[in-house]
Amino acid sequence: MNLHLVSDATGETLNAIARATVVQFEHAQIIYHRHSLIRSRLKLQSVVASIEAEPGPVLSTLVEKSLRTELESACQRIGVPVVHVLDPVMAMLQEQSGQQAAARPGRQYVLDADYFRRIDAMHYVLAHDDGQAQMGIPDADVVLVGVSRSSKTPTSFYLANRGIKAANIPLVPGLADPPGLDNPNCPVIGLTLDAEALIEIRRHRLRMLGAIATATAARQDSGVYVDQESVKAELLWARRLCVKRGWPVIDVTRRSIEETAATVLQLMDAWHDRRRKSAEPAP
Repeated sequence: MNLHLVSDATGETLNAIARATVVQFEHAQIIYHRHSLIRSRLKLQSVVASIEAEPGPVLSTLVEKSLRTELESACQRIGVPVVHVLDPVMAMLQEQSGQQAAARPGRQYVLDADYFRRIDAMHYVLAHDDGQAQMGIPDADVVLVGVSRSSKTPTSFYLANRGIKAANIPLVPGLADPPGLDNPNCPVIGLTLDAEALIEIRRHRLRMLGAIATATAARQDSGVYVDQESVKAELLWARRLCVKRGWPVIDVTRRSIEETAATVLQLMDAWHDRRRKSAEPAP
């Protein structure tokens, strides 16, 4: 089945909606046709030509009235359904707020304070990845800790896209506890996973490194890096350290990066709630 995603912006909203819905249809064979930055009749005509050539349902986030009308007419002529996915939410907000939607495409991507906060967070993550620049830890919004290959870095970058300054620090047995985390200004959260899953990730990492890692792989394969008992001991040590420090731990074994990040945000909210309540004067 062909599925056309028609957006007047980057198309990320439609991509997310399509992923969230299509995954519920295990046996569906979906061919995606993505049409982004459709803000003129000329560009819309090329979209209509694509729909005519490979007919299929259309999901749209177009907000400009004339383009919406033209797309609807074309889809009716071709005989395919079109759904404007933002309409129910916009209608509800208009009714509840008493305001009319601006109908200006791409407003979520304006260069406002939120945009620059995300850029700043991305620079921060780059500077503080894998334990780097630990003097900047007091500026973090959250610190992620965990053993090597426990998804600290990808989670940090995902959080940065939400404007969160996330530092990540590796936990290595035999080394001193990470400095700067005795009384942090932000929550510290541990990431862990199943030993078998971690070993497979590490082996894959070594294979990806290829010839460059030959010497390292030989050393690590015979040592703690992928040895089952050593990895189990490493994970147990890291978890005990987190418990001793009072850091919550997220098991990422069967979680996507998005799910891990969502849990991090929940734990951050809980941490700030506790701090706020503790600062309130006693009745």
